Amino acid sequence: MALNLTKTVLGYLKERPDEKLTARQIAEWIFATFPDECQAKKQSSQHIRTDADLVQQLVAEIGAQRPRLQKRHPEFKTTEGRPRKYYYSEKSDVAEVAAAEGVVAAPTENNNNNNTAKLGEHALYPLLSLYLWEEFGVYSKRINEKRASNKRGPNGNRWLYPDVVGMEDLGAEWHQEVRDCVNQYSDKRTKLWSFEVKLLINRSNVRECFFQAVSNSSWANFGYLVAAEIEGHDTLKELRMLFAAHGIGLIKLDVDAPTESQVLIPTRERDEIDWDMANRLATESRDFLGYVKLVKQFYQTGEARQTDWDVPETVD
Repeated sequence: MALNLTKTVLGYLKERPDEKLTARQIAEWIFATFPDECQAKKQSSQHIRTDADLVQQLVAEIGAQRPRLQKRHPEFKTTEGRPRKYYYSEKSDVAEVAAAEGVVAAPTENNNNNNTAKLGEHALYPLLSLYLWEEFGVYSKRINEKRASNKRGPNGNRWLYPDVVGMEDLGAEWHQEVRDCVNQYSDKRTKLWSFEVKLLINRSNVRECFFQAVSNSSWANFGYLVAAEIEGHDTLKELRMLFAAHGIGLIKLDVDAPTESQVLIPTRERDEIDWDMANRLATESRDFLGYVKLVKQFYQTGEARQTDWDVPETVD
């Protein structure tokens, strides 16, 4: 009997609602579950010579069928980023965001496929700090909005504070004489970063998340929206259009291997810091004021002490 790949993939995912699986994981299950059909497929093809070739062919066909499956079956959904994951869910986009943000337990070792559904947003901050340090050499610092003043009423400071801020030492590899010269005559020794972090971005909250990042990061050289999960091709397409207008970048945070995270959309650099906005943040937030003091200290001493920042302990 010939293998009906579309029906098989949809049925497999439907039996495991909300479980996110890569195309390779699905292909390997098909290979193990339907050996006769898979061998028949291999024998009928001139290009498939080994079992490994067959699994790779299944992976390619699953990816190729994705657009058609999603049009015919709205419950068939995918994440964006590498690797793309496939899943079946009857939840609305709004309900998926609510479910992701309502669960705060840490991930378990026995459930690696759904780690992001088990993480609270606060658990993402140290993972982001690790990625920023390993990939960009950025010193990062958490900004806790609960430690900020609320003088302007319940919504007076809405969308004001980023979740994480960072400082990049542009002269880390410079000769000491050059560093001293720049410190004395220029303010171009650093780049300041701002990050808004989300567990899940999909069609229901994509614009709200993006413009929150725009609002929170308007002061910095580099502004990024960071997400543990990005669901749907249309979501990523919308983010790319918004970037063209506003310049905020996008990082896909890999919660299983933070150093394997990806910049899906590079940010557009701002040449100058908006110090008026930075002053507003520093006036309202003790954490942001502490961040400014660390940047000032760096310019005064020419050094950044890792113990003052959220640099992972594993880093020497």
